[in-house]
Amino acid sequence: MSDPTIAQALGAFAARVEHGTLPPEVTTSVRERILDTVGLCLGAVPLETSRMALRVAQAWSGPEQATVLGTPGGLPATSAAFVNGVLAHSLDFDDTHLPSVLHPSASIIPGVLAVAEQTGASIDEAISAAAVGYEVCVRTGMAAYDRSLGNSVFFERGWHATSICGTLGVAAAAAKLMGLEAAGIAHALGIAVSMGSGVIEGNRAGGSVKRLHCGWAAHAGLVAAQCARAGVTGPPTAFEGRFGFYQAFCGGLAAPDEIDRGLGTEWCIPGIFYKPYPANHFTHTGIDAALALRLKVRPDEVAGVTIGVASPTVRTIGEPRAEKIRPQSGYHGQFSGPFTFAAAFLGGGGLGVSLEDFSDANARDERYLTLSSRVKIVADPECDRIFPNQFPSIVRLTTTSGAVLEERVMANRGGPGRPLSREELRVKFADNAGRTLPQSAASDLGDAILEMSGSRKVSQLMALAALSAAR
Repeated sequence: MSDPTIAQALGAFAARVEHGTLPPEVTTSVRERILDTVGLCLGAVPLETSRMALRVAQAWSGPEQATVLGTPGGLPATSAAFVNGVLAHSLDFDDTHLPSVLHPSASIIPGVLAVAEQTGASIDEAISAAAVGYEVCVRTGMAAYDRSLGNSVFFERGWHATSICGTLGVAAAAAKLMGLEAAGIAHALGIAVSMGSGVIEGNRAGGSVKRLHCGWAAHAGLVAAQCARAGVTGPPTAFEGRFGFYQAFCGGLAAPDEIDRGLGTEWCIPGIFYKPYPANHFTHTGIDAALALRLKVRPDEVAGVTIGVASPTVRTIGEPRAEKIRPQSGYHGQFSGPFTFAAAFLGGGGLGVSLEDFSDANARDERYLTLSSRVKIVADPECDRIFPNQFPSIVRLTTTSGAVLEERVMANRGGPGRPLSREELRVKFADNAGRTLPQSAASDLGDAILEMSGSRKVSQLMALAALSAAR
């Protein structure tokens, strides 16, 4: 008897996971990530791109099966998953797994909530499915992490692993919630490898398409599971085959042992990094440094700033320099090392930097742009040795009097080494949800997500979210 293929091994794993077998830290983490993600969705409702995504999904039409957060009425589950996924990723405030550099929650939570609402699943069943989705997403991403390169092969080749692997995670989670057994879940994964997509050039050069990536992953994952339920089959060697997933996306460079090592006994979810700041994760330690330096130096005393970062991140947050020091909009400023430093130095709110710091008005404010123009992003060999297990920054600020101040931030806030407390997660949720909901409604919804009995239906939780939005 031959060994199971990757798809078959993942299908068997997904089928045997039950809520009662999950470690408490996993179930707690999933609940907190639902809290974080729902808050991000509500925070993104006012964005024009969110309205665009909703108009697109409404035009697809179909029965009201699932809730779009912050919006009255429902949509088909696939459409609701798409819109909520767009919302979840739009603020660039969603969590990150390292070293794969994936943002798992923004596709998995919208996908799971939509299909759980449609199928009448309980909160415990949704948590179990989400746990499966996280493992599939992260492990398939880690299989393309090149340890000798110190970076993801997906990223090196221009792919957005978040949306590509997110499609796989959602497919497995959705298939489980639809009641498929191991073979059916394996087929859903074999179908989903043909549906993942996402090119990361928007991170470097602008455009708003990146906001769609996690929505499309959630949508595509649900469609893959629906197709498997209908009887469509995928190739058993969808991942490792000659023309399979890793050959197509990564030129055959992969470490498949990353997928099954400790599968079912070692869980990635509790170690995924939360974002305390609404900006590209590569910029966060630079933001920390700015928050520290502004206590020591006035803006008019700053002559120049050099931010040393890991080499692979320079092209994302430092290039092209002309666009990074004068971003097209506040959203594009979230991907700029110079502008995020200026935003932290001159603004500040929330857990240190807030969404208001990345307004379009600030992106046109000469105070921000002048300081941004004095910031240089350079590669630093010490940061290279740590990346991508952390996204460190070594910041040297030169004053107008010639003094040099240094701030070294070698570990990211929000990760296992510098965790956010549940209270800090509640603060983040309240700030984000409060952009759409009244304060009391946001508080009630946050309590329900964290405390509602696991035997209750996800549809009851989403009904509360809809009622909160109506209030």
